[in-house]
Amino acid sequence: MSFNRRLMLAVAAVALCGFAAQAKADLKFGVAAEPYAPFTSKDASGKWVGWEIDLMDAVCAQMKEKCELVEVAWDGIIPSLTAKQIDVIWSSMSITADRKKSIEFTKMYYNTPTVIIGQKDGDTDISPEHLKGKTIGVQVTTIHQKYVEKYFGAGSTIKTYQTQDEANNDLAAGRLDYVQADGSALDTYLKTDQGAACCELKGAVPEDAEILGEGVGGGIRKEDTELKAKLDAAIDALAKSGEINKITEKYPELVGKMILPQ
Repeated sequence: MSFNRRLMLAVAAVALCGFAAQAKADLKFGVAAEPYAPFTSKDASGKWVGWEIDLMDAVCAQMKEKCELVEVAWDGIIPSLTAKQIDVIWSSMSITADRKKSIEFTKMYYNTPTVIIGQKDGDTDISPEHLKGKTIGVQVTTIHQKYVEKYFGAGSTIKTYQTQDEANNDLAAGRLDYVQADGSALDTYLKTDQGAACCELKGAVPEDAEILGEGVGGGIRKEDTELKAKLDAAIDALAKSGEINKITEKYPELVGKMILPQ
């Protein structure tokens, strides 16, 4: 083999090693595969869009990291993190004491009240006594499932769904009486043609910090202390610069309805 040939192969090998090192340094952000508008959903071209996607892009730019978005089924998203298939859960996951037993969280990057919606009938009584005999839909393995099981499970039928969209569709079809979820997501649904036609806001549920948590944060592995520090610093910087507020202004349905980091 000629010297020039060996030199070209050596240069190519170095370039490939450099590319591999760069790819290894990328962060994988896990997002639940189902839509959760206005935070995460796909546009007509199949691209992920939404408030949480915009914030992810801003956080990664602040950290000067190249980030990859990975779709994961919601009920498998924590196992995907602990198995190192993703590096960060970035999917409207509430920070709760129960989840902190297995993973760590960044600081809160948004919070919204928890609400119940139901059929349009003007009845806004959502006390457990009033909802006895009714069927309530929630997304599986969420804080809302735990909440309705604790407060409504004794007298109501609780039906779980893999996605929030499935629960909303069953409510619109009359197969459910009520649905519980985050206020911002359900407010967005009530503004759709389907939601506006069938349903109305019934009210916010009483707080239970142990179940509903401390707001939404990015989920990370307990040992990734350096990554947590970088993510927290990026969230802080974006909050102080006003960038998170600018992102929120792109989504009028969220303005004034979220608690954001300051």
